[in-house]
Amino acid sequence: MVTTVDFIDTPDWKRRTMKSPFVLPRGFGLASLPMAFLLVFFVLPVIILFVTSFFTARSFVIEPVWNIQNYVKLMNAAGFWQATWVGLKNGFFTALFSVILSFPVAYYLVYRAKSNLILYLVLLSWFSSYLVRVYAWRTILGTNGVINSFLMSTGIIDKPLEIILFSPFASVVTLIHIMLPFALLILVSAMREVKQDYLDAARDLGASGTSVIVKVILPMTYKGIVGSFMFSFILAAGDYVTPQLLGGREGVTSGLLIANQFRSSGNWPLGSAMAFVMMATFIVVYVVFVLLLRGARLAPGRRYHG
Repeated sequence: MVTTVDFIDTPDWKRRTMKSPFVLPRGFGLASLPMAFLLVFFVLPVIILFVTSFFTARSFVIEPVWNIQNYVKLMNAAGFWQATWVGLKNGFFTALFSVILSFPVAYYLVYRAKSNLILYLVLLSWFSSYLVRVYAWRTILGTNGVINSFLMSTGIIDKPLEIILFSPFASVVTLIHIMLPFALLILVSAMREVKQDYLDAARDLGASGTSVIVKVILPMTYKGIVGSFMFSFILAAGDYVTPQLLGGREGVTSGLLIANQFRSSGNWPLGSAMAFVMMATFIVVYVVFVLLLRGARLAPGRRYHG
């Protein structure tokens, strides 16, 4: 047994080699629990869902007969692709405006603001329910809502505008409101890695304010921009609650069709196939977006800061 006196008298080179019996897990040990959680509750269900997409279903009963008829059916389903196109448009405009509106706010919070008050005010919307925000916009955009009441009181219109409520416009506006805090948080996190010294050095070399943003901030935060855009895009394009409540007849998206296959029709294999077609579509959008950024020299492919 090692006593206190023995430890004090032990030479330094021997003391350094002595290992404590209480060693905290490191590396894989720290990641094992979250990895196990993801494997059980994410990867395994995805694999099961993928296998299910090759089966058939009749009267809410899944028949394990291997075939690709679900995917063949989707390739020839004009209604599914039309709904997918509506969802992609919703996702694109939601992600685009969320990033555009969040970027100047993130710049101000990181390089100008002395406190995070504005960030907290933006994130305060998370304290309200998703459905509460959807119905709030339904009230604002309604025939007797704030917008129509203001336009009628100023004499711009004579009767309420009904097209602004049950339309893709209403869905996109509501989705932007929902996704904006997520986009802002990701951009703020990415922009804080760009040190103020880099900006000062660029200005000392004669770069204008626009050049600093285009040639310094954007290339060094492009991963955050991609993450912000894709996060907003995927959630908005796959959303089916907001288009269902605000989109009207023209607002049917593939997310709503997928949900109906699982809830109403009971055709899980077809719904699974729809989900994986959507996932493949998202991957294509991601690759195209990254290639566009690289073509615009906004994605150098490596980090210039530590």
